[in-house]
Amino acid sequence: MLTAKITPSMMCADLLHLGETIRTFEENRVPYLHMDVMDGSFVPNFMLGTDTIRQIRRASSIPLDIHLMIEDPGDKLEWFEPQKGEYISVHAETTRHLQRVLARIRSLGAKPMAAVNPATPLSMVEEVFPDVDAILVMTVNPGYAGQKLVPQTLEKIKRLRTLLDERGFPEVEIEVDGNVTLENALKMRAAGANIFVAGTSLIFRPGRMEDHIRQFYEQVR
Repeated sequence: MLTAKITPSMMCADLLHLGETIRTFEENRVPYLHMDVMDGSFVPNFMLGTDTIRQIRRASSIPLDIHLMIEDPGDKLEWFEPQKGEYISVHAETTRHLQRVLARIRSLGAKPMAAVNPATPLSMVEEVFPDVDAILVMTVNPGYAGQKLVPQTLEKIKRLRTLLDERGFPEVEIEVDGNVTLENALKMRAAGANIFVAGTSLIFRPGRMEDHIRQFYEQVR
């Protein structure tokens, strides 16, 4: 199995203590910071604009994992100034030309990721397996933190891992986003996921973040 990784959802962080939070993540060798970008159209919320992303880049050495939940992302990629080593995910539901947008992300130096909502069939992304470094499976309907897992997404993760392996793409990672509790993370890991977006159900729940990170790796690895 691919190495398990955690990517904290920065929309859940306490903005009044953001610097301290980032230092904690650096000290605990968190590999990515997950940046939820919402436009109020594709999802019913607004979140994390371009200036916030620039500020977090300046404040941290951790690569970003930018999740674009926006309409027509291909027209807006440059707004986010993709950097080498970063993930940029775009939803199959938001663009008529997914392959073109993924190719553009790679040309800008970042790693392309295709995303699908819980009710979106995997057939929407099967044709872009050669064009991605990862696929993001939403395990809740996007827009808000604190939602409950859509249970059928566990089987969806399993089917996706099987499809990727059978078609010759075992190196393509699977990211999961939504209600990633420790209990659900174990189920997602068993299904084939290896990148876990950690929000209010895991890292940002009451208690010390460093303890939550350690506990996650002890159990999921």
